[in-house]
Amino acid sequence: MNIVFQINGGMGKCIMATAVCEAIKKQYPDANLIVISGYPDVFLNNPNIKRNYSFNGFSYFYEEQIDDKDFLIFAHDPYLETNHIKQSEHLIETWCKMFNINYNGEQPIIYLNNREKKFYSNKYLFNKPILLLQSNGGASSEMKYSWARDLPTSVSLKVIEEFKNDFTIVHIRRDDQTSFENTIPITDNFRSMAVLIDMSSKRLLIDSFGQHTAAALGLKSTVCWIANKPEIFGYQLHDNIISEPFTVKPDLRKSYLQKFNIGGDLNEFPYNNENEVFNINKIINSIKNNQ
Repeated sequence: MNIVFQINGGMGKCIMATAVCEAIKKQYPDANLIVISGYPDVFLNNPNIKRNYSFNGFSYFYEEQIDDKDFLIFAHDPYLETNHIKQSEHLIETWCKMFNINYNGEQPIIYLNNREKKFYSNKYLFNKPILLLQSNGGASSEMKYSWARDLPTSVSLKVIEEFKNDFTIVHIRRDDQTSFENTIPITDNFRSMAVLIDMSSKRLLIDSFGQHTAAALGLKSTVCWIANKPEIFGYQLHDNIISEPFTVKPDLRKSYLQKFNIGGDLNEFPYNNENEVFNINKIINSIKNNQ
C-alpha cells in the first residue's frame, strides 16, 4: 500500500512532519510512505520514507503511485483542526489524530550523513565557538520585522554585545532581513544550515525553522516566543522564553481562526513599544546556562 503524505506550509512545518512520518510508519510498517512538500531537503536520508517529492516534481506521479494501487491520502491541513485552534495539544499530536494515527510522543528528526557533515562543516570553521542567532523568520515581506515572531532589534543588539568577545556570532538570515555588526551572516540551503546548527555551541532562536531543526538534532536552545506557544509548536528540550505580559489591548478586528497574524499585523501589536516584549536578562541568562 502507498501512503501519500502532503505537507502544505513552510520549512518548520516540514520538520515537524518528520515526527508524523515516524508515527505513520509505526502504524503501517509495510506501507510505502510517499512525501510531498515544498522542502524535500528536510526529508533526505529519512528511512521512514520511500519517495520524496517537491510540489514541482510530479512527473508520472499518478501513474506510478496511484493508478491501480492500494493507497491512502493524508493531505489535510492540521492548522484547520479544532484541537489546534483550541490550542489544546501540540500540532504533531493533532496532525496524527487527524489521520487516525497513534501518537506516542514522536519528535522531529533530521538525518545528516557523514559526508554532508564533513562537506558543509568546512564552511563554518571559526576560531571561537559558535553562538547561532536567528532573529527573524517567515516568508519575505514588506515588513522586515514581525512583532509576533521576531526578536526586537534591541534584544539582538544586547545579546551580540554580551557575547561577541567569547563567541563567533553566526546570524542565520535572508538577504532581505535585518543585519547586525559583529555577526557573520549566513544564507544557505537547509542541509548546510542543519550542519551549522549541529556545530554550534549555543543558540538563540525564535518560533521558526531553527528551533525545529535544533530539536530534531537534540540540541537544547534558548527559544523566544511571542504570539505562538511552545506547548503547540515547541519542545520541552528547549529553554522556552515567553514574552512579557501585554501592556496594550490589541485590535483584533482582522483575526479569524487565530488570535494573531504571525506576520505581525501592525494594529495587533499588544505593547507600547518593542522594549516591553522581552526581559533581556532572562534571555542572556538562558544563553549562558544552556550547553
